[in-house]
Amino acid sequence: MEILHVSAECYPMAKAGGLGDVVGALPKYQCKAGHFAKVVMPMYRTKFLYNNQWVIDFKGHAYLGEQYFEFTIIKEKTNKLGFDLYLVDINGLLDRENIYGYSDDPQRFISFQIAVLTWLNSWEHRPDVVHVHDYHAGLIPFMVKNCHQFKKLAFVKTVLTIHNAQYQGNIGWDKHHYIPAYDQYKWGDLDWNNNINPLASAIKCAWQVTTVSKSYMDELRFKSNGLEALFEYEKGKCSGILNGIDNEVWNPETDHYLFNNYSIKGVTVGKKKNKKKICELYGLDETLPLIVFIGRLVGEKAADILPSVFKNVLYHQRGKACFLMLGSGDKQIETELFNITSNYPGLYNTYIGYDEALSHQLYAAADFLLMPSRVEPCGLNQMYALRYGTIPMVRSTGGLKDTVTDMGDWEGFGIRFNNATVDDIAHSIYRATDVYKNTTHITWMRKYMMNIDHSWESVVDAYTKVYL
Repeated sequence: MEILHVSAECYPMAKAGGLGDVVGALPKYQCKAGHFAKVVMPMYRTKFLYNNQWVIDFKGHAYLGEQYFEFTIIKEKTNKLGFDLYLVDINGLLDRENIYGYSDDPQRFISFQIAVLTWLNSWEHRPDVVHVHDYHAGLIPFMVKNCHQFKKLAFVKTVLTIHNAQYQGNIGWDKHHYIPAYDQYKWGDLDWNNNINPLASAIKCAWQVTTVSKSYMDELRFKSNGLEALFEYEKGKCSGILNGIDNEVWNPETDHYLFNNYSIKGVTVGKKKNKKKICELYGLDETLPLIVFIGRLVGEKAADILPSVFKNVLYHQRGKACFLMLGSGDKQIETELFNITSNYPGLYNTYIGYDEALSHQLYAAADFLLMPSRVEPCGLNQMYALRYGTIPMVRSTGGLKDTVTDMGDWEGFGIRFNNATVDDIAHSIYRATDVYKNTTHITWMRKYMMNIDHSWESVVDAYTKVYL
């Protein structure tokens, strides 16, 4: 099949979170499985753009309401990502460094979608599937189905994958003229609670809808930022498919970021060497269990309660574990976490920011990864941790629930807790420090989890069945 993925993110061109990782990996493995997968995304001004070779594929023009705009679509020349990558350039709208966060984001992403469909309209053939990701591409199923100028595409299957339903792209009806002409009685396919809601529209209009884990799909029918009734109504075409990870990138035997590579057989020695180096760099006690947090410092990740957690644990369990934080986000959370550092030398440190190399090194060095997320549609960090023999400590929600079995259960290899509270997390840390003393059990858990297959190869067939 020929599959066109439409997304605001794709690693390594541009990434803000898990969406970028998924769109950067799934098409590659679809191509390896014999399909012809492509990705089209906005042409942000990133390092990847300037460091690679491109050819012009198409030049066109369209309208955003009454505003005429020209656009150019370029293609990465060498197929270095394992799939064809196309970028859409619109001067004044998409030619920016950041992915999101601009006051004119509605105009930016609607014009991007119109440009993509105008380009598709020029093809002599039609793709089998247009696979859209999150609300940034969520108006495409409606436009394919209803907009007069795209009627040639009306029978192309559209599939929506929801990576995070909290973000829906609501815009007022005063901007309805941005969308190309359609029969006005179809306005209900755009509307949700008296707004144009791109995510709700995609759920209504797409051929099939997927989320990135089965548990998250179940949760959306009860907690989806106002779309609960819609998910209940459309449940017949909705399914959850757990994300995979790229085992070529995330492989402790070959990962070029690591201080020392290691295999499953040599996991104990390998992790000890990586831990020693990290503890030297960040002034931590290597004889204690190392617990790390890697991620965005935002409420969804429960990062707002982490300062209280660490103050509590470091005060009451001083000398039982050490902690290292890697992340950025809310400035107040950043400050609170950073300020703890001076009070607990040798036991706590923090790196504010994002560092790809350091994230790999922490997965290899850490004994435990803490993920207390309030919302986690799938989660990739816990899968990376499993691959590197790092025990995940996770809240029982979404994809975390689907991928981590508590060590108290049969063949359990992780630590799970029910609530994003100081007490629940502190108790989990106590469990971690207690089990760490049992070196035989820790070694068994590490080897067991490293053998779990969360590769994209195991996921591609599930998407193929959805497309059919």
